[in-house]
Amino acid sequence: MTHALLYSRAPIGIEARTVRVETHLAPGLPAFTIVGLGDTAVRESRDRVRSALVNSGFDFPQRRITVSLAPADLPKDGGRFDLPIALGILLASGQLGRIDTEQYEFIGELALNGTLSPVPAMLPCALACQPTGRTLIVPRDNADEAALAGAGTIAADQLAQVAAHLAGQTPLPLHECNAPQAGQYQGGCLSEIRGQAHAKRVLEIAAAGGHSLLLSGPPGAGKSMLASRLPGLVPPLHPTQALEVAAIYSLRQARDHTLFHQRPYRAPHHTASATALVGGGSYPRPGEISLAHHGILFLDELPEFDRRVLEVLREPLETGEVSIARAAQQLTFPARFQLIAAMNPCPCGYLGDPEKSCGYRCEKAKRYQSKLSGPLLDRIDLHMDVPAVDANELLGDKQGETSHTVRQRVKDAWRRQWLRQKQLNRELSTDQLEPLLRPHRDWLASVMNRLGLSARALHRSTRVARTIADLHGSEEVERDHLREALSYRQTMNE
Repeated sequence: MTHALLYSRAPIGIEARTVRVETHLAPGLPAFTIVGLGDTAVRESRDRVRSALVNSGFDFPQRRITVSLAPADLPKDGGRFDLPIALGILLASGQLGRIDTEQYEFIGELALNGTLSPVPAMLPCALACQPTGRTLIVPRDNADEAALAGAGTIAADQLAQVAAHLAGQTPLPLHECNAPQAGQYQGGCLSEIRGQAHAKRVLEIAAAGGHSLLLSGPPGAGKSMLASRLPGLVPPLHPTQALEVAAIYSLRQARDHTLFHQRPYRAPHHTASATALVGGGSYPRPGEISLAHHGILFLDELPEFDRRVLEVLREPLETGEVSIARAAQQLTFPARFQLIAAMNPCPCGYLGDPEKSCGYRCEKAKRYQSKLSGPLLDRIDLHMDVPAVDANELLGDKQGETSHTVRQRVKDAWRRQWLRQKQLNRELSTDQLEPLLRPHRDWLASVMNRLGLSARALHRSTRVARTIADLHGSEEVERDHLREALSYRQTMNE
């Protein structure tokens, strides 16, 4: 037999397509050619495979070797095809005999001594492999990740082990992995923040409905501490959501299994580029907003971000996904994140403080705040001024509610939302909001004219009012709920 066919996977976004690895040995001058739109790392497989075969005790055939990675128009990158290429050469050269490989898929990078090295994006490949019924043979360091998807998985350390398994000499067992258990959140507690009762109330509302939040206040007021406590207020990820998050992280670096059920919390520095935020690259990879999928994206010092970087958030905040277009392909990554942002009201940070302010109240503050566009601010549900903490509160013994206490109320609110509409309030459509607006139509019309609210701002405030009603255990959205929600649409100080 001079021809062999094996199956592998190539990740495309958070999906993975089947790749047929065909190997043909022909007479002629010795050569080793890999075709099929592979990048530099794929082409370098020739040297890795040759050394791995020789160092594993196999013969490298001195013939004309052609390896085709089909479909030919599908971009392929990395060293994940080393293992199927090496096995294809062994099968085509007759060193393993006649073996049916239809029931397997192979993924793994080879070291020069034949050791299998882990590769990224294993979970999307395993999720795609699971419905086919094939068994996935992967490096041992990838086995736990692959087994999470429910696909039959075999873990191997060496190329020789895989060859012996296929030849029936030393069968390898199926890898078993215990599903990660939901653990307790290990972050800080809300009770550690002294004072700021009003800000904590808004944080609870944001957690209960998944709403976006902008905190504005002087340095040291506790904005970053408040944001960092939010992950401890929201329920853990559902197993299906946890798999989605793990699959996204797998494209960059596998997530620690101890965090499997915890919602991601991403806090990129304000020097981050637009590509770092939304994703991209020659072979597009997810950015920070996708890594925060089903979790929280915290942007500290919001006006310090480049304005063009911030503007890319507008579409994902509305649609929950981001599309990355390249000449050869267009990929869509999920990005249903909760945005929490913090900022100072002016460059010096002490706007309105006669002792600490820089003194250029209107000019500098307006210029600083104008770095944030109106359409972006319009998409943020809750706007909250966080004042400096009073010294007596800061140094006193009184502590506020713990994160555990608030989390129970948030869980109850989430439960009401899922029983009623199977989604969080932040995702309510305009049609679903209409019954909530109808009883208050005349009053809301006057409020919109008085405050100059856009239709988007009104709808977002209505979603917040629905969340406030859920926190109060009310099935109806009352006028007081709307008043409180609209009070959080206040503009920043000038």
